[in-house]
Formats: sequence, structure tokens, C-alpha cells
Amino acid sequence: MTDAPSLFDVDDESRPLADRLRPRTLADVVGQDHLLAADAPIGRMVTGQRLVSMVLWGPPGCGKTTIARLLAEQTDLAFAPLSATFSGVADLRKVFQAATQRREIGQGTLLFVDEIHRFNRAQQDSFLPYVEDGTIVLVGATTENPSFELNGALLSRSQVFVLKRLDDAALDTLINRAEDLAGTPLPLDPDARQALIAMADGDGRYLLNMIEQVQTLPSPVDTTALAAAVQKRAPLYDKSQEGHYNLISALHKSMRGSDPDAALYWLSRMLLGGEDPLFIARRITRFANEDIGMADPNAVQQALAAWDVYERLGSPEGEIAIAQAVLYLSTAPKSIGVYRSFNKAWAAAKRTGSLMPPAHILNAPTRLMKNLGYGQGYQYDPDTDTGFSGANYFPDGLPRETFYEPTTNGYERAIDERLRHWAHLRSNLAATSDADTNPTDTSHRKDSSND
Repeated sequence: MTDAPSLFDVDDESRPLADRLRPRTLADVVGQDHLLAADAPIGRMVTGQRLVSMVLWGPPGCGKTTIARLLAEQTDLAFAPLSATFSGVADLRKVFQAATQRREIGQGTLLFVDEIHRFNRAQQDSFLPYVEDGTIVLVGATTENPSFELNGALLSRSQVFVLKRLDDAALDTLINRAEDLAGTPLPLDPDARQALIAMADGDGRYLLNMIEQVQTLPSPVDTTALAAAVQKRAPLYDKSQEGHYNLISALHKSMRGSDPDAALYWLSRMLLGGEDPLFIARRITRFANEDIGMADPNAVQQALAAWDVYERLGSPEGEIAIAQAVLYLSTAPKSIGVYRSFNKAWAAAKRTGSLMPPAHILNAPTRLMKNLGYGQGYQYDPDTDTGFSGANYFPDGLPRETFYEPTTNGYERAIDERLRHWAHLRSNLAATSDADTNPTDTSHRKDSSND
């Protein structure tokens, strides 16, 4: 009896290391035990020899293609791979026809579609009848959020499994396997070995490609020599896809949560990923109005100044101004009073339609308008004793509503006190309005009381 082939039993050294080290069983796949372990969702399917159609969602180099191939092998299904980048309707028809023929002789088919999100909606719909009648088990792989990129009908017939970015332990396991295959350790000192793991940024395939370069370097290799010899993996960031929205959300919420350090980290991640600094400038300006508002009215000026400085200086000097604004906004008091009150007022305006302003606050440039009462009884607030007339500025027939409710954060504390004072004055003035048409004219009030 001969031993089973080793994981590293290969003949052709011209093949890429990533291909030579491709796992032979699901147990050999690193970093995805939450899905592949015997008691995990996919592991249970394999044990029961009954797969359902699924979408594997995860970053590059985490094992999506390998898992699909092993699923076919370990459940005795024919493996039919397609790339959505290079395939069209004609290719799909051939695959469906071949799968139908296999089914007639009792052979199932696992159709693996890489980058499945690149198929348009009509192409995605073409899978549905073959998935429903069991002609194929569809396994789609994507780096993009399936909720945004895949048809609802297809998602309802598939399970979505999220694969993780490979952690340091998983990447270290891959290095050990490469060393076992080569029969010699990599010529790296401990710091350089850790740096190699960091440079891979969670991508196992990229790590193995870098190892092929490292194996040719003279020993010993320190971090400086490593950086000169291999190229660090570019951070995973697509400015038009989910990574873009995830990181701007992280920046926004870090500032909202008053965490300047986390905010600077996400700002740096976006800039390193190639994000347009002007996009960030626009977003933080929106943040200044939406999440700070009247708690610190100077916040929007800081954001606008950073926008202006970047447009004048460009990169990298202008990015410092954006960082300064991010720090200011992160450490400023927070309030959504402006945002919330504007939404309430907007709803009231839509509900009440075309109500006219009260006549006393309308200008009267013509005699007719004066005769109609335009401007009659208007009180010029700065001329009153308190600088506040208490007049009604809502439309006639519309009860007074309170839209703006300031918090006690930052500058809004003073605003809240001022509004409470004015509300008290308004209440007092309303109580005496029947007896005195000009409540701020104290001499008239005295004369009236003596009549």
C-alpha cells in the first residue's frame, strides 16, 4: 500500500508556488474554519454530501476558487469553471447544455463562476431555472457586496458565505508550507519574516508570490533588504465599490464618536488607497453641518478652510489641512439639532402647502398693499426694550411648532438658554397683548392702564 500523495508532492517546479501549494482537501485550507470545519456550515454540507448553491464573498487571495474546486471533488460533482470577466451568454449555454447531459447519466455539476458580480442582471437570471431544478450547483465568487451586485432572485436561491481576510497565523502557516516544500527556511531574519506577513495584507496568493522572490535572495535578509526586493501589496480599496463606502463610513462614524485617532487612521487608509482628497473634503464639510451644526458653528469654517487649502496646495501638503479639519471635527461637541430641526420643518412645509406669511411681516411697497394691511402692526425687534418683540411669524391658522431643540453640548448650551428666555418673554407678552398693542412701549402701557 502506497502513501497518499503529500500536500507538497509536485513534479513541475515551473508552476507558480501558489498553484503547487494549492490545498488537496478542505482541511488544508487556512483561515476559513468558521465555514469549513466539520461543525461549520459548509463542512456539514460536505459531510452530508449535499451542497446548496452559494456565493463566496471575500477579499482576493482568501481561497474562494480553491474551496469551490475542493467542494466539487469531495462531493463527486463535475467541476465547471467560468470567469464572468471573459464569458458571455454563449459560454453559459454550453455549460448548461453539458450539465444537462451529465444529469441524464446521473452526474451532477458544480458551476463555479469567478467574479460573478460582473455578469449583468439578464445573465444572472439565466442561472435560475438550472439552479431551481438541480441541474447545477452554483458557486459564485465575488469580492463585492452581493447585496448590491447580485439579483435578489439569485440571492434568494443561494446562501452567502463570508470568507475572512487571512490573519497572521494563517499566513505564517503558508510560509511554513512553502519552506517544507523547498526543504529549506526562507532567508529572512525574524523581523523580516513578520514584515513579509504584513506586506501581504491578508492575501495568501500574494504572499506566496512574494515568497518566490524571497527564495532567490542571498541570506540573511533584513527588513530593509526585503522592502527593496519585493513590492508591498497595494491596500484593498476600490474607489467605486464597497471598500469606498466602508471606509468613508468608518471615518464619518469615528468623527461622530469623537475618536480623533481612529478618524486619522481611516483618513490615512483612504488616502493611501488613492481616494480623491476633494471627496473627503466634501464629506467632512457635510459632517460639520450634519453632526456638529450649532454646537460649534466654527466647525464648518474649518472644513471649508481645509477644502480651500487643498485646492490651493494640492498633495501632499494640502492633505495636512484635511487632517487638521478631521481632528477639529472629531474633538468638537456634537449635535444633530440642525439636521433634525430642518427635517421637521421640511415635513411641516410639505404638509401645510401654500399658506401665506402673516400680513404684519409682509412689505407694503404699494398703496393697495398698505390698504390690505401689509406690514400693519409690524414691530422692529432691535427697537424694543429687550430686542425681542415676541411677534408671531408663522402663517395665520398654523399653530406654533417647535422644530429646533438645541442640545446642551458646546455653543448650543448658550442657544438653549437664550431660546428659553425668549419663550418666557413670548409667554408674558402674549398674556398682555390684548391690553397693549405694543408691549415694549412702557409709557403707552402706563397710559393705557390709567384710562
